[in-house]
Amino acid sequence: MKTLLGTKLGMTQYFEADGTVVRCTVIEAGPCLVTQKKTVEKDGYAATQIAFGDCKAKRLNKPLLGHLKKAAVSPKRHLVEVPGEHELALGESVTVTALEAGDKVKVSGVSKGKGFQGVIKRHGFAGGPGYHGSHFHRAPGSVGASADPARVYPGTRLPGQMGNVRVTQTGLTVVAIDPEKNLVLVKGSIPGSKGSLVVIRG
Repeated sequence: MKTLLGTKLGMTQYFEADGTVVRCTVIEAGPCLVTQKKTVEKDGYAATQIAFGDCKAKRLNKPLLGHLKKAAVSPKRHLVEVPGEHELALGESVTVTALEAGDKVKVSGVSKGKGFQGVIKRHGFAGGPGYHGSHFHRAPGSVGASADPARVYPGTRLPGQMGNVRVTQTGLTVVAIDPEKNLVLVKGSIPGSKGSLVVIRG
Protein backbone atom coordinates (compact mmCIF):
# COMPACT_ATOMS: atom_id res chain seq x y z
CA MET A 1 0.00 0.00 0.00
CA LYS A 2 1.47 3.32 -1.12
CA THR A 3 -0.73 5.64 0.94
CA LEU A 4 0.70 7.52 3.91
CA LEU A 5 -0.38 10.26 6.29
CA GLY A 6 2.18 12.86 7.20
CA THR A 7 3.01 16.36 8.33
CA LYS A 8 4.33 19.05 6.03
CA LEU A 9 7.61 20.37 7.46
CA GLY A 10 8.52 22.93 4.80
CA MET A 11 10.58 23.31 1.63
CA THR A 12 14.29 22.81 0.95
CA GLN A 13 16.80 22.13 -1.82
CA TYR A 14 18.01 18.68 -2.82
CA PHE A 15 21.20 18.22 -4.83
CA GLU A 16 21.29 15.38 -7.34
CA ALA A 17 24.47 13.38 -8.03
CA ASP A 18 25.25 15.58 -11.06
CA GLY A 19 24.81 18.78 -9.03
CA THR A 20 21.30 19.60 -10.23
CA VAL A 21 19.26 21.51 -7.66
CA VAL A 22 15.73 20.25 -7.00
CA ARG A 23 13.26 22.37 -5.04
CA CYS A 24 11.26 19.99 -2.92
CA THR A 25 8.90 19.73 0.04
CA VAL A 26 9.84 17.74 3.14
CA ILE A 27 7.08 15.57 4.62
CA GLU A 28 7.33 13.58 7.84
CA ALA A 29 5.21 10.58 6.86
CA GLY A 30 4.21 7.67 9.04
CA PRO A 31 4.55 5.24 10.52
CA CYS A 32 0.82 4.69 9.93
CA LEU A 33 -0.78 1.82 11.83
CA VAL A 34 -3.61 -0.34 10.47
CA THR A 35 -6.65 0.06 12.74
CA GLN A 36 -9.41 -1.65 10.73
CA LYS A 37 -9.90 -3.99 7.78
CA LYS A 38 -13.17 -3.64 5.88
CA THR A 39 -14.37 -6.46 3.63
CA VAL A 40 -17.00 -6.82 0.94
CA GLU A 41 -18.78 -9.57 2.89
CA LYS A 42 -19.12 -7.57 6.10
CA ASP A 43 -19.08 -3.91 5.08
CA GLY A 44 -20.04 -4.00 1.40
CA TYR A 45 -16.66 -2.72 0.21
CA ALA A 46 -12.98 -3.39 0.74
CA ALA A 47 -10.78 -0.85 2.49
CA THR A 48 -7.99 -0.49 5.03
CA GLN A 49 -8.10 2.14 7.76
CA ILE A 50 -4.80 3.66 8.87
CA ALA A 51 -4.03 5.98 11.79
CA PHE A 52 -1.38 8.65 12.28
CA GLY A 53 -0.32 11.19 14.89
CA ASP A 54 0.09 10.38 18.59
CA CYS A 55 -2.14 12.23 21.02
CA LYS A 56 -3.35 12.02 24.60
CA ALA A 57 -6.20 9.65 25.39
CA LYS A 58 -8.26 12.47 26.92
CA ARG A 59 -8.38 14.15 23.50
CA LEU A 60 -10.47 11.29 22.07
CA ASN A 61 -13.99 10.12 22.87
CA LYS A 62 -14.72 6.69 24.30
CA PRO A 63 -15.98 5.05 21.07
CA LEU A 64 -12.80 6.02 19.23
CA LEU A 65 -10.60 4.89 22.12
CA GLY A 66 -12.38 1.52 22.12
CA HIS A 67 -11.96 1.26 18.37
CA LEU A 68 -8.20 1.82 18.63
CA LYS A 69 -7.88 -0.48 21.66
CA LYS A 70 -9.50 -3.28 19.67
CA ALA A 71 -6.69 -2.94 17.12
CA ALA A 72 -4.09 -2.72 19.92
CA VAL A 73 -3.09 0.77 18.75
CA SER A 74 -2.21 3.70 21.00
CA PRO A 75 -4.37 6.88 20.77
CA LYS A 76 -4.05 8.50 17.34
CA ARG A 77 -5.30 11.84 16.10
CA HIS A 78 -6.04 11.10 12.42
CA LEU A 79 -7.82 8.16 10.75
CA VAL A 80 -8.09 7.67 6.98
CA GLU A 81 -9.56 4.87 4.87
CA VAL A 82 -7.64 3.57 1.86
CA PRO A 83 -9.91 1.84 -0.70
CA GLY A 84 -9.02 -1.62 -1.97
CA GLU A 85 -7.67 -4.87 -0.58
CA HIS A 86 -4.23 -4.86 1.03
CA GLU A 87 -2.18 -7.61 2.62
CA LEU A 88 -1.87 -5.90 5.98
CA ALA A 89 -3.01 -7.14 9.38
CA LEU A 90 -4.35 -5.13 12.30
CA GLY A 91 -1.58 -3.29 14.09
CA GLU A 92 0.89 -3.47 11.20
CA SER A 93 2.58 -0.26 10.16
CA VAL A 94 3.06 1.44 6.80
CA THR A 95 6.30 3.42 6.54
CA VAL A 96 8.09 5.56 3.96
CA THR A 97 9.79 2.41 2.64
CA ALA A 98 6.54 1.81 0.71
CA LEU A 99 7.72 4.63 -1.60
CA GLU A 100 10.79 4.85 -3.77
CA ALA A 101 12.67 7.67 -5.45
CA GLY A 102 11.07 8.35 -8.81
CA ASP A 103 7.55 7.28 -7.79
CA LYS A 104 4.69 9.45 -9.03
CA VAL A 105 2.40 10.53 -6.20
CA LYS A 106 -0.42 12.95 -5.48
CA VAL A 107 -0.65 14.86 -2.21
CA SER A 108 -3.84 16.18 -0.61
CA GLY A 109 -4.05 18.85 2.05
CA VAL A 110 -5.97 21.92 3.19
CA SER A 111 -4.67 25.04 1.48
CA LYS A 112 -3.62 28.16 3.38
CA GLY A 113 -6.54 30.40 4.32
CA LYS A 114 -6.20 33.94 2.96
CA GLY A 115 -9.38 35.40 4.44
CA PHE A 116 -11.94 37.52 2.57
CA GLN A 117 -10.46 38.72 -0.73
CA GLY A 118 -11.64 40.74 -3.70
CA VAL A 119 -12.00 39.58 -7.27
CA ILE A 120 -8.55 40.79 -8.37
CA LYS A 121 -6.66 38.67 -5.85
CA ARG A 122 -9.17 35.81 -5.74
CA HIS A 123 -9.97 35.39 -9.45
CA GLY A 124 -7.32 37.42 -11.25
CA PHE A 125 -9.60 40.16 -12.59
CA ALA A 126 -7.78 42.97 -14.41
CA GLY A 127 -9.58 45.83 -12.65
CA GLY A 128 -10.32 49.27 -14.07
CA PRO A 129 -8.12 52.21 -15.06
CA GLY A 130 -5.72 53.48 -12.43
CA TYR A 131 -5.97 57.20 -13.19
CA HIS A 132 -7.95 59.77 -11.20
CA GLY A 133 -11.62 60.21 -11.95
CA SER A 134 -12.17 56.68 -13.18
CA HIS A 135 -14.22 55.61 -10.13
CA PHE A 136 -13.68 52.00 -11.22
CA HIS A 137 -10.50 50.39 -9.90
CA ARG A 138 -10.83 47.04 -8.10
CA ALA A 139 -14.59 46.41 -8.17
CA PRO A 140 -16.04 43.27 -9.80
CA GLY A 141 -18.28 45.20 -12.21
CA SER A 142 -21.79 44.34 -13.35
CA VAL A 143 -23.07 40.93 -12.25
CA GLY A 144 -26.83 41.28 -12.67
CA ALA A 145 -29.02 39.68 -15.34
CA SER A 146 -31.47 42.53 -16.02
CA ALA A 147 -35.15 42.26 -15.05
CA ASP A 148 -35.35 38.64 -16.08
CA PRO A 149 -34.34 36.47 -14.23
CA ALA A 150 -33.50 39.38 -11.87
CA ARG A 151 -30.91 37.48 -9.89
CA VAL A 152 -27.22 36.68 -9.81
CA TYR A 153 -26.40 33.28 -11.28
CA PRO A 154 -24.79 30.65 -9.02
CA GLY A 155 -21.06 30.28 -9.61
CA THR A 156 -20.53 33.95 -10.49
CA ARG A 157 -16.98 34.97 -9.58
CA LEU A 158 -17.35 37.40 -6.68
CA PRO A 159 -15.40 38.47 -3.59
CA GLY A 160 -15.34 35.91 -0.78
CA GLN A 161 -13.22 33.63 1.35
CA MET A 162 -10.05 32.51 -0.40
CA GLY A 163 -8.16 29.35 0.47
CA ASN A 164 -8.83 26.98 3.37
CA VAL A 165 -10.17 24.27 1.03
CA ARG A 166 -9.03 20.71 0.37
CA VAL A 167 -6.64 20.62 -2.58
CA THR A 168 -4.98 17.66 -4.30
CA GLN A 169 -1.70 18.29 -6.13
CA THR A 170 -1.09 15.63 -8.78
CA GLY A 171 1.90 14.69 -10.89
CA LEU A 172 4.45 15.00 -8.08
CA THR A 173 7.65 12.96 -7.98
CA VAL A 174 9.37 11.44 -4.95
CA VAL A 175 12.96 12.73 -4.91
CA ALA A 176 14.27 10.77 -1.92
CA ILE A 177 13.22 9.05 1.31
CA ASP A 178 14.83 8.80 4.73
CA PRO A 179 13.52 5.69 6.55
CA GLU A 180 15.40 6.52 9.76
CA LYS A 181 13.70 9.89 10.15
CA ASN A 182 10.43 8.95 8.33
CA LEU A 183 10.97 11.70 5.77
CA VAL A 184 9.77 11.93 2.18
CA LEU A 185 11.11 14.59 -0.20
CA VAL A 186 8.65 15.48 -2.97
CA LYS A 187 9.61 17.62 -5.94
CA GLY A 188 7.67 20.88 -6.01
CA SER A 189 5.21 22.46 -3.60
CA ILE A 190 2.18 20.92 -1.93
CA PRO A 191 -0.94 22.51 -0.41
CA GLY A 192 -1.11 23.46 3.27
CA SER A 193 0.86 25.37 5.83
CA LYS A 194 3.81 24.06 7.83
CA GLY A 195 2.70 21.46 10.35
CA SER A 196 -0.54 20.63 8.52
CA LEU A 197 -1.77 17.12 7.77
CA VAL A 198 -1.24 15.78 4.24
CA VAL A 199 -2.15 12.50 2.55
CA ILE A 200 0.33 10.95 0.10
CA ARG A 201 -1.12 8.54 -2.46
CA GLY A 202 1.08 6.50 -4.77
